[in-house]
Amino acid sequence: MIDPMPLHTRRAFFATAASAATALAQPRDTIIDIHQHTDYVGRSDEALIAHQDKMGITKTVLLPAGSRYGLEAEATGNDRCLELVRRYPAKFTMFANEVPYDGNFGEVIEKYLKLGAIGIGEQKFFVDVLSPVMDKIATVAQANSIPVLLRFQHERYNVNYDQFYRVLAKYPRVNFIGHAQTFWANVDSQQIQEILYPKWKVTAGGWTDRFLRDYPNMFADLSAGSGLNSMTRDLDHARAFVARHQDKLIYGSDCNDSMGAGEKCSGAQQIAMMRKLAPNPAALRKIFELNAKKVMKV
Repeated sequence: MIDPMPLHTRRAFFATAASAATALAQPRDTIIDIHQHTDYVGRSDEALIAHQDKMGITKTVLLPAGSRYGLEAEATGNDRCLELVRRYPAKFTMFANEVPYDGNFGEVIEKYLKLGAIGIGEQKFFVDVLSPVMDKIATVAQANSIPVLLRFQHERYNVNYDQFYRVLAKYPRVNFIGHAQTFWANVDSQQIQEILYPKWKVTAGGWTDRFLRDYPNMFADLSAGSGLNSMTRDLDHARAFVARHQDKLIYGSDCNDSMGAGEKCSGAQQIAMMRKLAPNPAALRKIFELNAKKVMKV
């Protein structure tokens, strides 16, 4: 019987098929998400799990609220996070949290560290970075060799951000992870502090740029609209920023939608941006996986 497919065509066909099979067999990116919340604006556990699965998240770090305030997002506290971690240990781990100016702060943090928590945060409270309260947070973190995730927001949370280099220098063995509007807006040396989501082109050399460059214990949480805005407002700057700080950037989502995709999901958009901006696959792996593992026992 005459083969209807010429030899050279048949070879090309099988080579293409083999290549396609190899591509399909490649594992997807390992993506650790260091920033999610339980009951985020009423979202169910089932919706959270579906959201994370849709984004392709391998492991999620749950950040509890303290015993008061709910992180202004109806997020729930340590016990709810622990409940989800125990139900789905392959999918979730957690930080511990408490209001830092409460007298039992250290006791609460250490209780949940013994139950498996791997850091402190999200610290979203009314604190001056040069106050004794910040010293308390850093001292507990240092004693337990764990990171702290801080939300910086002008005149509200962890204020006087320009002075945070003093904390970084005072506690070199504590890894601090920066997050939110004031942290991300200050990639720009021309930042106007009252504007939380600036849209103009970036002049490199802002406080955040310098802290990441000068202090080995400063890291960046890419999550939320603030992190996404810092990447989309000036793509040329963002490419250079990601390249020079690839060892310091850690993926997080911090989005409260239930879709895990599309324009309403900042987490999915940031994954796409990192794939676009990272200078090479090795840098992307650092941002999605290795930097988180370097900073915390995830």
